[in-house]
Amino acid sequence: CNPFYKDHTSYGAALAMYIPFLTLFSFGGFVSHKIKIVSITFLLILLIAFVLSYTRAAWLSMIVVIAVYGIIKLKIRFKPLFITSVTLLVLFFTFQDQIFMALEKNSEQSSADLKTHLTSMTNITSDASNLERLNRWDCAIQMFHEKPFFGYGPGTYMFQYAPFQLNANRTIISTNSADGGNAHSEYLGPLSESGVLGLLTFLLIIGVVIYTAVHTYMRLTDKRLKSIVLAAFIGLVTYYIHGFLNNFLDTDKLSVPFWGFTAMIVAIDIYSRNQIKAQKIRTETNPD
Repeated sequence: CNPFYKDHTSYGAALAMYIPFLTLFSFGGFVSHKIKIVSITFLLILLIAFVLSYTRAAWLSMIVVIAVYGIIKLKIRFKPLFITSVTLLVLFFTFQDQIFMALEKNSEQSSADLKTHLTSMTNITSDASNLERLNRWDCAIQMFHEKPFFGYGPGTYMFQYAPFQLNANRTIISTNSADGGNAHSEYLGPLSESGVLGLLTFLLIIGVVIYTAVHTYMRLTDKRLKSIVLAAFIGLVTYYIHGFLNNFLDTDKLSVPFWGFTAMIVAIDIYSRNQIKAQKIRTETNPD
């Protein structure tokens, strides 16, 4: 990933966002044969790079977006999805003790072996990376409790979290200096830096983008535009999921595709609405 990305995690997150667009150009059916061959070649290269990035959060996000893609294509309505989500949450809180006991039995460490590395994702007892992530999350929550409404200010987490570390949570990679990254969560970061208002604002943006993307996709009749909206949305969903475990929106490598894909969805939404209005005006003007 060097010299273009500072670490393999941001590299994996970026690959996960771009893969849907290469898939679109490879199998979308509206590009020339030459472009399709080039797209498939680059798609294979990116897929290999994605696997070899050893980024567990990116792998997880790709698994989730496959399910999201299926939901959109099958046109599953909101109500059954909501009921399923609530049921899963109830089951999680009902059996959380058993779940955490099972996770604590996992002693697999991050490894060069793909299977072992993937299994280590749920190791919360000895994997330093996972434990440090839990440490950062706990600090973010404590910072929120200290200043719940407005937080410590945007971009201040790395300079403020050190005193909130508990000795029991510290790991071999813990640090008291501002050189160890952020909150490792795109959701807890705003919560600690901008309080509950910051988190709600970020969640509102995500909610509006999801709503706009789905409704625009369903409204469109142009196959090419539908595919672009779907690819942009799927790319964003990979980061929405990845954002639970890492945060990279303070870097240009991830903020550009994140806001760029968002802009694509908004632009196509506005374009399609204007097209519908224009068609309606023409129909009213020339009823025949």
